[in-house]
Amino acid sequence: MAAKVDLKIVILGKEYGGKTSLVERYLHDKFGDVPYQATIGAAFGAKTVTLEDGHRLTLGIWDTAGAERYEAMSKLYYRGAKAAVVCFDLTDISHFERAQFWVNELKTHEENCRVYLCGTKYDLVKENKKLRKIDSVHVEKFAEDIPASVHETSAKTGYNVGEMFQQIAEDFGKSEGLVTANSNNISQHQDGDTQGQVDLAAPPVKQHCCPTL
Repeated sequence: MAAKVDLKIVILGKEYGGKTSLVERYLHDKFGDVPYQATIGAAFGAKTVTLEDGHRLTLGIWDTAGAERYEAMSKLYYRGAKAAVVCFDLTDISHFERAQFWVNELKTHEENCRVYLCGTKYDLVKENKKLRKIDSVHVEKFAEDIPASVHETSAKTGYNVGEMFQQIAEDFGKSEGLVTANSNNISQHQDGDTQGQVDLAAPPVKQHCCPTL
């Protein structure tokens, strides 16, 4: 039986930017050393989380294709999404340029969709600062103008992945009146390879076809 989705989240960004690895780490707590093949269309997964006040939400996560030839198809998948994680590889400036494109698309067509900017492959830039090609100050300034929150993550180590999705769930809960506005948010930049407070008792489901949007 398909999971009932309370919050639709779409993952956007340029191909080979780590989107699928990010989702795999969050849904299944795993990381493949061999790069994933480029996503065609979109892949869907769901996971149940527990909010700070005890409410439970099922997140429906759409991992979209990053190649420009699938751009029109990606627009179908972000329709009706309440949150979008716009990913960019911290080691490649072209990825942030593409991220700005997706932000503009969302603001034009899904103005009620909350945006989360996600810098991927943090483990690489932490190990070698010279690999960082995207200035964090520039990203923060862009985020202020949207507005959006900024997260740097590593699918390889799990750094900040669970925290980011937990914040997405908490923000949605507050916007829907499920939790009080003065609840404490999960830290965005806590330095450590810890996961967010996800409900591991409810196993995730994933499918690579095209279920109802």
